Order: sequence, then structure tokens, then C-alpha cells
Amino acid sequence: MATGTFATAINCIDGRVQHAVYDWVKIHTHVDYVDMVTEPGPDKELTRGSAALIEALKQKVLISVNEHGSRTIAVAGHHGCAGNPISDEQHQEEIRQSVAVIKSWELPVKVYGLWVNSWWQAELICEGQ
Repeated sequence: MATGTFATAINCIDGRVQHAVYDWVKIHTHVDYVDMVTEPGPDKELTRGSAALIEALKQKVLISVNEHGSRTIAVAGHHGCAGNPISDEQHQEEIRQSVAVIKSWELPVKVYGLWVNSWWQAELICEGQ
């Protein structure tokens, strides 16, 4: 087990969102570190991606949960995403659906859905136990 406390973020590869998501998770979940699992348009991949890709994301999350003791997972989508070019409203719905997908994995974690707005600030969209 790693030293320090960890959370996990399933985030876009877009460098503009990395700090916003990392900071939100670290501040709001009171952890030392945030493991990043990145994918272009992760909200799209969790809701409309192939079963193989969803399973690959889950396996990466499991490393954080099982090896680092993460008890929080945040999934984030963002304004202007090249990997998932849909409206902000559609993104936010996919984030909610992504939280449900992650909850279906039945891990001992709390799940947050985050939206990174056009000012590159992370906002809480939803949460689940």
C-alpha cells in the first residue's frame, strides 16, 4: 500500500483541465494525491464506449483503489472537449451517467461527477455513494 492518502480522477487528456480537476479533488476529498486515469472524452467512453475500453478504464481505477487505497473516484468532462464534441448540457448528462456506470462497479468508494467550465474551473455536477 502506498504512503499518504489517495483519490482517483477519470479525466480527459486535455492539459487545460488537469489542474482544475486535481485541485478540486484534493481540496474537497482531503487527500494527499490524486491518481489520474486519462482518456479523450472520458464521459463519452464510459457511456458510449466499447465494453473493452470501459473494462480497461475500470482496471486502471482498480490499481488506484486496491494498491493506493483510493476511496474516492471523480469523473470529469469539460467545455470544448475535442474527444467528445457535444453540447455542455449533453456532457453534463453523460457525466451523470458515468457516475452511474462507476457505481455499478460496486467498489468501496464515493463517486463524484465534475464539470470543468469555460473558465477552466471544476464544478460538482453530482455525487453518489
